[in-house]
Parts: sequence; structure tokens; C-alpha cells
Amino acid sequence: MILEAFDLGNILKIEPQCKVKSASRQEENMRWRNSKRSSNVEDRRGQSGARSSASTGLLVAQLFRFLPFLLKSKVGRVVLLGGVLFFGYQALMGDGDMMGQIAGTPAVTQQSNNSADSQALTDENAQFVAAILGTTETVWGELLPNGYSEPTLVLYSGSTMTGCGVGRAVTGPFYCPADRKIYLDLSFMDELKRLGAPGDFAFAYVIAHEVGHHVQTLLGTSNQVRQLQQQSSRVEANELSVKLELQADCYAGVWGFYVNNEMKLLEPGDMEEGIAAASAVGDDRLQSMAGQSVQPDSFTHGSSEQRVEWFQKGFQSGDPNQCQTFETN
Repeated sequence: MILEAFDLGNILKIEPQCKVKSASRQEENMRWRNSKRSSNVEDRRGQSGARSSASTGLLVAQLFRFLPFLLKSKVGRVVLLGGVLFFGYQALMGDGDMMGQIAGTPAVTQQSNNSADSQALTDENAQFVAAILGTTETVWGELLPNGYSEPTLVLYSGSTMTGCGVGRAVTGPFYCPADRKIYLDLSFMDELKRLGAPGDFAFAYVIAHEVGHHVQTLLGTSNQVRQLQQQSSRVEANELSVKLELQADCYAGVWGFYVNNEMKLLEPGDMEEGIAAASAVGDDRLQSMAGQSVQPDSFTHGSSEQRVEWFQKGFQSGDPNQCQTFETN
């Protein structure tokens, strides 16, 4: 098989340098509220520029697509003139990087001060996100032997520009390897509840999973998988995607091990919340809930059983070297 030929199971073994230090605490079973907040949170909620810029970029692309047809008729030329006037006005008003959108590259957005953003997060959900991201920084900062480059987590509403194109809330939380940022719309917390996975640790698992993708990027795993996918059939490419996602689940479990055993942040029932979240986002369950027949060949993230299995494997071992999903068939 293609997996055996490239022996992805043995790539980039992780050798922990030292044990993760316990967080200072006043009492046992400390909750997240007493945890240090990450300074790597960028809050774009309430910004309309990204959404309108993305929409404008799509309109520009469509206008250029039909340009030959518009030039052939009087009505078309009128439409074209109107479009030019409209987009010219948008450009003067500062609506995004127009030429970047025409070329298919994301608009350059002004970067805010992440540290200031994190300090300004006043709502509890955002504070929770900053606290959980902080715990991932502690864990992976200790586990990775060659140093850990921390990702930025972007909070947004509806849609936003990313290094991977336009990010939309309907796709759920995601990690963009191009800019090494995690994108999260807090409305996904409600979606988890709808899927039957409420609770703070369920949402924390989702964040830790996306951080797992960042770890894969740092280790070079993601890039190797993308290269293999370009040489693969659709079914084989899906299999590779599943293994990548399951490894991120396992990495989330490794994070959970240290959060539970070293930082003492979990309370009874939290582990069950994590398992419920892993099960809720299995491809088979999502297909069934959508009224579709379950088609394993179309899976890109893994079944509920697989996702729970690999999350538990990381949670029980605390060893990222146990997350060798590419060694399995």
C-alpha cells in the first residue's frame, strides 16, 4: 500500500525533553478560570471588513469570468461599467485588497496586538478559549524537543479572511497551515450542544485538536501527507486525511493527559465530555444525522469509534509517540 511504501508511521518521533511542570494551584481539581491566559488570541469579532472584502473579491472574480460575454452587447457593457464604478468606489472606501482578490490571494488584513486582544477579552467564552490555548502552549512547549512555535487563535463571527482563503463559520473550527492560525467562531459551542456534546471540556477538546494540526505542521507531517495525496486516488487521499485527523485527536488526548494529571484542571465527568465530542464529530454520525447513507470511502475525519479510540489512546498514555495512526491499516 501507499502508506507502507512511504513508512509515514515512523516519521518524526517525538522525544519529550522533560516532564510538564504542574501549574501552581491553590486547590485540587483547579478549573480553567485560574489558568494563565494565552497572549496569542486575535479577536476579529464584530469586524465587517473581512466579510465584505471576501464578498467583493468573489464578485470581482465573477465579473472577470464573464468579461468576454459582457463586451459583446450594449447591456453587457452597461453592466460592466456599473461594476467598474461600484468596485472603484469600494476601493476608494478601503474595502480590502482588490488586486489581491483578483489574483486569488487573500487580502492583507491589519494585524492587531495579540497580547492586548487577550487582555481585552471580557466575555467568559473568549476567556475560556484563551485559558485552554494557554494550557496547550504549556504542554507542547515541554513535549517538543526542538522548541514549540505557538499558533495564533483567531476569534471571528460569520466569516473572515485567512491564509487559506475565506473562512466561514459553517465549516466549523479549522487550522490554516499557510498562516499557522486556528480560526474559531464561538457559535460552534452551540453546534456541539446540538450534536449531543455539551460541556467545557468538549469544547476544549476541539481547540486541542486544532492545535494538534499545528503540531503536525511543525513536525512536517501535514506537508508529507499533502504530497502523498497529490499522488493518490480519491479513496487513498481520504484515507490519508482520516489518519491525519485521528493523529490530531490523539494529540488532543495527550494534551488532556497532562491537563488532568499534571495541571489538575479536570473534574469528574470531563473525560466523558471529551469522548462525547470525539464521537459527535465522527463522519459516520454526521452522515447519519444529515439523512445520508454511511459511506466509509468518503470519510475524511474518521468514524466516531475511531475518533474516540485515538483520543483515549493519547489521554491514557500521555505519549505523542503512541499517536502513530499511519502505521495502522
